[in-house]
Amino acid sequence: MFHRYGLVLASTLLISWPLAASAADTIKIGFPIPLSSVGAVYGKPILAGAQMAVAEINANGGVLGKKLEILARDSKANADEAVRVSRELVIKDGVDFLVGTLTSAEAPAVSTVAKENKIVFIAPTSKSTILTDPQHIHPYIFRVASNTDVEGLAGATSMARWKDVKTVATIAPDYAYGRDSIAAFITALKKLGPDIQIVDQEWPKLGEPDFTAFITAQMGKKPDAIYCSLFAGDFVTFTKQATPLGYFKAIKNRLIDGGEIGTPDEAQALGSDYPYGIIGDSYDPVLWSGNEPPAHKKFIEDLKTFTHAQYASGWSIVGYQSIYALAAGIKKAGSTGSDAVAKALLGLTWDTPVGERTFSVKSHETYAPEYWGEMVKEAAYPFAVIKNPELLPKSFQSTN
Repeated sequence: MFHRYGLVLASTLLISWPLAASAADTIKIGFPIPLSSVGAVYGKPILAGAQMAVAEINANGGVLGKKLEILARDSKANADEAVRVSRELVIKDGVDFLVGTLTSAEAPAVSTVAKENKIVFIAPTSKSTILTDPQHIHPYIFRVASNTDVEGLAGATSMARWKDVKTVATIAPDYAYGRDSIAAFITALKKLGPDIQIVDQEWPKLGEPDFTAFITAQMGKKPDAIYCSLFAGDFVTFTKQATPLGYFKAIKNRLIDGGEIGTPDEAQALGSDYPYGIIGDSYDPVLWSGNEPPAHKKFIEDLKTFTHAQYASGWSIVGYQSIYALAAGIKKAGSTGSDAVAKALLGLTWDTPVGERTFSVKSHETYAPEYWGEMVKEAAYPFAVIKNPELLPKSFQSTN
């Protein structure tokens, strides 16, 4: 599947320079995203979702009579590289807008580029509160994903349902997202499970190649359950090292991970090594059992056709949503000027395959709960899937 995504990406990179249309007829969107490194397992399908949105919009006449064009660059899931390619996209390539990044190391860094150049930047996935908190928010930054406070509440809700769990350990990457996600989880857990104790916290670096020391240290504390924020290639590496050491067996597979390890992307990457029985989440469950919205069903079928993949990605939807949000903002503004579009995005509501989304006027982010559930093996699929995906949290204090 990822080879096929690679073909789509390669084709896009080859045609990223204007051919038939002049610059005046094109709205150029710079798209820094991990296309290599541990983040590529998520970055590539995010870009594919954005590409499909652009193809659909252009097929329907574009926006304000202009075609959209994505200029993709590999951020390598690295903040410095994301800043470098973003500045190049703005200064050298003259993009009109920025969309992209994966991690909460990249997005806040690129946000400074957007602020300096007064250009709208929409982040599809970054969850760290630092991106849009009162100290860092500015007129040009917008976030499609919910923040770590929403994720932490969802994770704590699931953890508190295990009534025999009295001690919990955590493990997360040692940077903004990891720190914020664990802090939010603990804050929520104190309210939902006040008798549960945190007995250990491990902080491997993002991209850690050897988790052995962290695994053995955590096992030594003998927690009843684990809350984990490892994701993408890090979770794959961690799982393959933890399983032979008896890590999952020791906690009876009572691990909850809020890093979208419930996506088909992650499940396929692990294959038979997936630790069935843990709880994972996904922006899009993809394989929806019952009551699937017709718009979502069409989106998935279109995505499989677009990417030439047997199974769609759980990450493509955030790239897709981001482009449609930007297009709606441009249309509402009646202009491609970032000042006008930034104002138009405030309070903007737009349709997505999983329902409406609205940018908060105050925080510039959306309330976008994710789908959570036990990861199980089903005969119909050669990889783990979410059993009965549940939208969590059920509610959250509004940021509007």
